[in-house]
Amino acid sequence: MYAVLETGSKQYRVSAGDRLEIERLEVEAGQPVTFDRVLMVNNDGKLSVGSPTVASATVVADVVEHIRGEKKISFKMKRRKGYHKTIGHRQELTVIKIKEIKS
Repeated sequence: MYAVLETGSKQYRVSAGDRLEIERLEVEAGQPVTFDRVLMVNNDGKLSVGSPTVASATVVADVVEHIRGEKKISFKMKRRKGYHKTIGHRQELTVIKIKEIKS
């Protein structure tokens, strides 16, 4: 059984026991979180596709920890002008572990 959920403007295919890094949630570590925006559920070959979401389907997960992603470097340069600029960015992430999919 798996589901496709949407959080942080991204879609993830999850099943029970999966561990995901998603955009930062305002939930403390160790607390459960419920995702209501479930776009699709596959229950042993029985496919339920929502328009846009599947009614009464939820995904329950536990927040494991809050981390920061790897550093992404953005380098800008204009040739022959002496201009160069380096900017780094680290995304704030939340690690979750999927407990169950309710459909």
